[in-house]
Amino acid sequence: MKSIGGLMLLLGLGSFVLHFMNMEFKLLSWVDHWGADVGVGIRIALVVVGGILWFLGNKREKAVPAS
Repeated sequence: MKSIGGLMLLLGLGSFVLHFMNMEFKLLSWVDHWGADVGVGIRIALVVVGGILWFLGNKREKAVPAS
């Protein structure tokens, strides 16, 4: 869960930065097909959901004793 969340967080933040430089990740090139506002919403959702998954995965990793 931590790795998927980290990837989503990285792609969402990177997509924000690249969008303002008139570039885009090929994997996320579809987000602006429904309009700029929907694209921003999808990027925000990626960052928020990715951050939550990363945080929960990090918390779970610390809770499980190392064996």
